[in-house]
Amino acid sequence: LKLPFTPDEQLTRCMRLRFQSLQQKNLRPQDGEKLLQPNEQVYRVDFSRQHNLHFLRWDIQLDRPGKVTVTGTSQHWTPDLTHLMNRQLLEPVGIFWKKPGTEELECNEADARELGERVAELAQVRKVMYFLLAFTEGLEPARLRASIVF
Repeated sequence: LKLPFTPDEQLTRCMRLRFQSLQQKNLRPQDGEKLLQPNEQVYRVDFSRQHNLHFLRWDIQLDRPGKVTVTGTSQHWTPDLTHLMNRQLLEPVGIFWKKPGTEELECNEADARELGERVAELAQVRKVMYFLLAFTEGLEPARLRASIVF
């Protein structure tokens, strides 16, 4: 079962508006609130099946060099956009990168596997799961295709 990461444009926009609103009003975020950085975007995975999922692998494709950090969240967002708190970010994160001049994608295997296994556990109680993807070293969201395989 291969489930794609889908950009959640509306949630990303709402989180960016929260950041802008705080800046414009010269206010500080709530204690422990995670604000979306300019290089981050919210993605979602919709689980068509929730039970008996066993993580097999990540299917991450970068069509240029760069790095993407995949952070899962335990947050179940509601339409009123409950603020994301740092304590709701899952550990470990999955870090995937492609070096210039190579076709091979690299990652920290142990962390990526543990994150995948946590996602499989959370899928049992979630129909949707949200992720923060941070793009660095020149990588952009348009250059990524990502799925999780069970």
